[in-house]
Amino acid sequence: MIKDFNFYAPTRVVFGHEAEAKIGVLVAAVGVNKVLLHYGGGSAERSGLLGVVRDQLRQAGIAWCELGGVVPNPLLSKVREGIERCRRERVDFILAVGGGSVIDSAKAIGYGVPYPGDVWDFWDGKAVPMACLPIGVVLTIPAAGSEMSSSCVITCDDGLLKRGVNSDLCRPRFVVMNPERTYTLPPYQTAAGATDIMMHTMERYFSRYEDMTLTDSLSEALLRTVRDSVLVVLEHPDDYRHRAQLMWAGSLAHNDLTECGTEKDFATHKLEHELSALFGVTHGAGLAALWPWWARYVCAAHLNRFVQFAVNVMGVANDFAHPAETAERGIRAIEDFYRRIGMPTTVPELLHRRMTDQEIDTLVNKCSRGGTIKIGAMQVLDADDMRAIYRMANQG
Repeated sequence: MIKDFNFYAPTRVVFGHEAEAKIGVLVAAVGVNKVLLHYGGGSAERSGLLGVVRDQLRQAGIAWCELGGVVPNPLLSKVREGIERCRRERVDFILAVGGGSVIDSAKAIGYGVPYPGDVWDFWDGKAVPMACLPIGVVLTIPAAGSEMSSSCVITCDDGLLKRGVNSDLCRPRFVVMNPERTYTLPPYQTAAGATDIMMHTMERYFSRYEDMTLTDSLSEALLRTVRDSVLVVLEHPDDYRHRAQLMWAGSLAHNDLTECGTEKDFATHKLEHELSALFGVTHGAGLAALWPWWARYVCAAHLNRFVQFAVNVMGVANDFAHPAETAERGIRAIEDFYRRIGMPTTVPELLHRRMTDQEIDTLVNKCSRGGTIKIGAMQVLDADDMRAIYRMANQG
């Protein structure tokens, strides 16, 4: 069975050496009056990238103001600050310089500026976005794929609620990608980013729709490429070829291409969102700690899919007489890969301790919104299922 689909990917991609030289032209082509230059910590400044961006805007005759300070798992408080700044400065375009956290913060600000109510209404299910300021991206971290996606994930400081909103309104107008800008990423961030890239594809690959052979083949090639390339760049950080593979894979993994004809599950992502909101862990590392246990929990009901993954992605020999063993070897193979790149495969490895029963109950309550919602698509999970997976990952 193949799921009907509508593929929409309007973002213009400018990729390669010195791609930053096109920023002024790209922003000017949108027809803006004033830009909010949005970024995170000091790395973009220290690397000289922000200086390049400012020069590009200056040369194009475009006015701008700035708002830095975005943190991993971007916070609602910063979004609200950005909304107020944009309204005061009459900003009509947001340029995000950074990775997924900066881009998602920019998207949330874009939603909030034209909205008369509280922007958290969108994440709280009280309203649906109807407008968004146009957004451009200068990408520095290949991971989240937000530069081409419809997704925006924000953490509410009050209660540490981490939630996502999806709307095509927030898809960036353009993204500038120069793989050389990723050479200085720390190994842990590189590995966590590669894990997130792979997971965006795996969350679509593990689907109850199993007949779209072409999409499966694209997904499998992307997964193998990221697996192989991250191993190279961890040894050789300035390898342009493999940095380029990771950067482009990050965009393709989350622009819905690998969802054409399938259906995304994203249960692991939703389980992890609560984990990173509560404990402040790196998103990719949290995914690595949870996915093997989600996989083991649902594997028996979807055995053919896990066998296909084991053989076509992880290179496991197919034991046709014992498919369950083949599937388990595929799960163990990706655990071995995670360990090889420095990612955890259990929650205790991630947190350096076990979670308490009370903490697990908190995660389940947030993820299920007090038992009122279920998650997943290939296999739908209720609060009891969520608790079982958290406990499995906690025991290891």
